[in-house]
Amino acid sequence: MKYKVDTPTTLMTFLIEKTGKKRNDIKNILKYKNVYIDGNIETYYAYHLSVGQIVEIRKQKATPLEILYEDKDMIVINKPCGLLSEQTNQEKEKTAYYMVKQYLMSKKEDVYLVHRLDQYTSGVLMFVKNKKLYDLLTHHWNKYVYKRGYIAIVEGQMKKPSGTIDNYLAESKTQNVYVTSQKNGKRAITHYKQIKTCKQCSMLEINLDTGRKNQIRVHLSSLHHPIIGDQKYGSKTNPIKRLGLHAHVFAFRHPITLEKMEFHAQIPDSFEKLMKKH
Repeated sequence: MKYKVDTPTTLMTFLIEKTGKKRNDIKNILKYKNVYIDGNIETYYAYHLSVGQIVEIRKQKATPLEILYEDKDMIVINKPCGLLSEQTNQEKEKTAYYMVKQYLMSKKEDVYLVHRLDQYTSGVLMFVKNKKLYDLLTHHWNKYVYKRGYIAIVEGQMKKPSGTIDNYLAESKTQNVYVTSQKNGKRAITHYKQIKTCKQCSMLEINLDTGRKNQIRVHLSSLHHPIIGDQKYGSKTNPIKRLGLHAHVFAFRHPITLEKMEFHAQIPDSFEKLMKKH
């Protein structure tokens, strides 16, 4: 939407008058760099407007996140590496959940997080917009979710080009996850297949039967092929300056409509360039 300034005023006052939105909603629009004045981004709410200037609101940048899919029931994003899925005691706002919540607030829609990705894992992350769908998915996860696929780059070359890791995991008081006995842990199943390889590393396609914390990272480390950049679980190299793990596909059957839904996030360029380089 474009508006022409007829009388001198501040940007906040002008936008409230033209849009009818509340101050907090306007602040979010400004925060996500949605407002342009004479073609230039403006984020300062008290910016002084002059007669004749053109103020434009561009809706497509309501959130800095890449939205892969959105409808009345859900929103699916491509979470960047380094962004938390949800809040912690130390961080409330720099999270995917907070950003999606702010984005949906202007639409007066709720948001619920149904699964999580590690902070330094990128890729497909889905939120739902109503409590009924949230309850159905979280209470019957394995009934409806049929594919959780990842791309991982690990150190070295795999002895077996494909395989399944099936054991039990537990978490220490220092938040390190480790392989343990059936008595002391929860079962974790990871399937892997090597799709590319070079002297220094291998690219694997991963599919999960379970979703334990740090499952893929611990499982691959247990094979003596830690994910690149994963110093916590034994990696010695970090050629792309990030964790080499990306959630590239997520698929489920909608609990209410029974429609099969599948979402993909493109493999990061840094992953592809690394494999070509070597």
